[in-house]
Amino acid sequence: MRGLHADTGYLLYRLGLRSGQLFNAFLQESGLRLRHYAVLRFLSTAEGTLQRELSAQLGYDPSAIVGLVDDLEKLGFAERRPAPDDRRSRIVALTGNGRAFLRDTDEAGQRVTNELLDPLDAADREALHTLLQRLAEDGLN
Repeated sequence: MRGLHADTGYLLYRLGLRSGQLFNAFLQESGLRLRHYAVLRFLSTAEGTLQRELSAQLGYDPSAIVGLVDDLEKLGFAERRPAPDDRRSRIVALTGNGRAFLRDTDEAGQRVTNELLDPLDAADREALHTLLQRLAEDGLN
């Protein structure tokens, strides 16, 4: 019988939990959680995104997106605008304050990643990232 750490899926799950714990601890002072941070990071790569697109791209329930965007709006990090094609739909966009928050947290976020990946050298980190990216592209769509 295989041991628990012989199961790759379990290891990915545990590392995901640990990564979430580290990121949530780093974000604690701001009042945000990793899910908020993910929305901000996604919005930083787009001029504006439909709420339903955010849900699909991040894999979050649509009702969760509404709450996350509400929180980010209250902080002034994101704003909703009517979609030009359909006024019933809302586009979510990053504000200047949201961009500033991401700039201010870049270094701390990198420290969290470095702590998690500390046992790996640069080549191993690059290889891991490449493999995870390939899995995410195939398995998360």
